[in-house]
Amino acid sequence: MAPTMDFSQGTHPKVMIAPPRLNLRRAASYQGEKAPTSSTSSRFNFNHLIFSSPPPSPGLPALVPRPRKSSSAPRPSRVLRVLVWTTGLATFLLLIRALIHGGKRIPVVGWAFEDGEGYEMVRQNEPPEFPTPVTVSDRHGKPKWTVYIPPTSQFPLSMKEYSNMCDKCQEVASHVRELRGQSHLSRQTPHDYYYEDPNFIDVRDAEKRGLLPGTETNTRKIGVQAQDGHLMGQRKEGLADLETCRTSITVVLESSDAGLGPTLMMLWTAYGLAQKEKRAFFIEDSRWAYGRYMDIFKSSPVQNCRPPPRYQMLPCPRNAKHLVVSAATSREVFGNSFAAKYENTKRTDINRERGVYDLARVGYEALFHLNDDDQPYVRGRVKDLRARASVPQGNYNDGTIIGVHVRQGDVHPFEYQYNGAYIPLDLYAQKSKELIEERHNSSTPLGGEDVVAKQYSFMVVASDNPDVYEADEFKNAFRAQEQIKLAGKQDAETVVSDPSMMHKFVDEAFGWEGGFFASMFWNLGRTTLHNADALDDVSQEPETPSADAMRLRGLIARAYMMDLAVLGEASDTVICTMSAMGCRLLAVMMGWDKAMAHGNWINIDGDFMWTGVTL
Repeated sequence: MAPTMDFSQGTHPKVMIAPPRLNLRRAASYQGEKAPTSSTSSRFNFNHLIFSSPPPSPGLPALVPRPRKSSSAPRPSRVLRVLVWTTGLATFLLLIRALIHGGKRIPVVGWAFEDGEGYEMVRQNEPPEFPTPVTVSDRHGKPKWTVYIPPTSQFPLSMKEYSNMCDKCQEVASHVRELRGQSHLSRQTPHDYYYEDPNFIDVRDAEKRGLLPGTETNTRKIGVQAQDGHLMGQRKEGLADLETCRTSITVVLESSDAGLGPTLMMLWTAYGLAQKEKRAFFIEDSRWAYGRYMDIFKSSPVQNCRPPPRYQMLPCPRNAKHLVVSAATSREVFGNSFAAKYENTKRTDINRERGVYDLARVGYEALFHLNDDDQPYVRGRVKDLRARASVPQGNYNDGTIIGVHVRQGDVHPFEYQYNGAYIPLDLYAQKSKELIEERHNSSTPLGGEDVVAKQYSFMVVASDNPDVYEADEFKNAFRAQEQIKLAGKQDAETVVSDPSMMHKFVDEAFGWEGGFFASMFWNLGRTTLHNADALDDVSQEPETPSADAMRLRGLIARAYMMDLAVLGEASDTVICTMSAMGCRLLAVMMGWDKAMAHGNWINIDGDFMWTGVTL
């Protein structure tokens, strides 16, 4: 009998070692033959079925796996290979995208406004779709900042957009200083008006350096949008032949304040500032509450250069090459640093404000030219008043013309005891009488000639309240102008209809009793049928005013301007209240020597000196 296979001495559990006498003939089960099925084959077992490998054969390779050669560089895992391939693909796609976009560099951080309550820094791969300051990286990888206004944005931007952008400019500038470790520079900016932020890049320069989309790209996007707005000060013909202005200031005549005085003072001062800084000057009036500028004044001086693209006109920072000035951005231009620059802080008298006054005076001389209908009337009115004050030949002194400006309405005095009401009219009249007595005192060497001159002295009154002209204190005074009068309620009800006939319903008449009120101004042209839509916030208009409303507003502006023009040119002395901006405008119109040096501008509203732009 053939010996059985013994596995007890094996050293490997899955390897069979054949004894020398083992017949090496292939087993039938591996030759396609059937295994013995006889029950008498008791020594036959099924151990060969336990192993997955066939018995060893001298002609076959060894069943023991060969050890692999060790490698010094381990093979990367499948996850790592996938990550590398993904990164490479993403890099390739970004490169293709950059080539498609012309290789332009994109601002990496913008500032988005959320819910009117705060700002949030957001990372972007494309220029933002709204006006905002953005941070960019220069060619050395250092952070800079600029202001991006989409070329298709409407010009001018809304007051809210301009105001928000000025706040954002300060935040972004501070953020960039922190990134560059220049936090100490922030302490310089409030004190130096002409300080230039070294981290700011103007729009035009940013385009040239590839930090913002270039001019050609913007031109394709702008189309007709480049001509938005209504600019004055530019030529009507031959504009394409001029070079673009190197620097400029554009004043946007839009304000939530219904009063005309603050806008006019800002306009004059901005013009003087533009001349001081050698900037071109433009006026934009497409959304002015009083209508077209040239319906009231003649055009501003024409510039010898072309205004820049509108998206390059920025509200901030103050050292931007093309600066936009409006009521919403006035603090950026006329804030504390402006006062520190142009006020003589070493003086405590009126000369302290001489620098600011001179800027406003330059603007007045260049811009205050009434339209062709009103200017001849003013000239004739001044001539007539001067003739009334002229003493017949043989006397050396003429009478004194005392101009009186009375502002009531929603402007109240600074002086505490009258703050809740108005300066009493008898104070104006009493001060006027004192001035006439002082200047035409019969005790002077001229004797009786001064008595005659006193008889030729009188008051000229301008007021926003029609009832003032009828007051007893001014019964012998003259109106400044009679071309356009603000009617009271009694004047509006003078038309008496026949009670025996039926008439169409007419709104209840109203006048300007009490003076100029902002709420009444914003509701001009609205009927009582729309009282349910009355404004809760008179600083914003709910809709575009009608043509009739704009006509009424224009008449108010013309009357106000003619009042000031007559008082400023005809009066020897002006009495007014500092709380009214019209009073401060009159000081500018009179000139420094006449108004300040000789003391012919008299404020009866507390002990206050003249000031210019009010923020």
